[in-house]
Amino acid sequence: MSEKSALVLFSGGQDSTVCLAWALERYPRVETVGFNYGQRHAVELAKRSVVREALAAVYPEWGARLGEDHVLDLATLGQISDTALTRNAAFEMTAAGLPNTFVPGRNLLFFTYAAALAYRRGIRTLVGGMCETDYSGYPDCRNDTLESLARSLSLGMDTPFAIETPLMRIDKAGTWAMADALGGAPLIKLIVEHTHTCYTSDRTGGHPWGYGCGQCPACRLRAKGWEKWQAART
Repeated sequence: MSEKSALVLFSGGQDSTVCLAWALERYPRVETVGFNYGQRHAVELAKRSVVREALAAVYPEWGARLGEDHVLDLATLGQISDTALTRNAAFEMTAAGLPNTFVPGRNLLFFTYAAALAYRRGIRTLVGGMCETDYSGYPDCRNDTLESLARSLSLGMDTPFAIETPLMRIDKAGTWAMADALGGAPLIKLIVEHTHTCYTSDRTGGHPWGYGCGQCPACRLRAKGWEKWQAART
């Protein structure tokens, strides 16, 4: 089962949706896991099931491969994090040179919990949407970090784990292009209409690239990537 299954860290946002589609193209069985850590944009948790159902409906072959979904409670992470993702604070840079949307330890914990779940489920491949090409400067999104973590998880659980990051070397325009290559216009439409990447819970107004406040770092990256991808297609 381990060689034929993958567990996707699935938030309900654009990047993790593209990673889910990527995994569904490659593995006969794919399960998903999300995390409730007290994020201010908790609407993303509600969109997860919507996106999964839409993927299964639009792409029956993927729906046949889509396995169980899991949501893990990491509320203590939000309690110990003083960040703009877990507090109602303005988005800004910190004295350490990192955006205050950085939640220390978040991806490290996500993968550790995901590996523990995957171990029990007989899955040895974890898939995440981390990227160091066009991102916000988070040190836990770097390839070196995740390669080191995969080694530690494999040693600590005495079984080989692989962490796959299909977006690691591409920018946001490349992410839109990958979605188009994987599922064409229907997948692009699904991402625009149903996913939630904004750091706030704002879904009152739509943009060509999807819903969001349009001002937070995540929205600006998504909009910039959309514009670059659209320009490359003309």
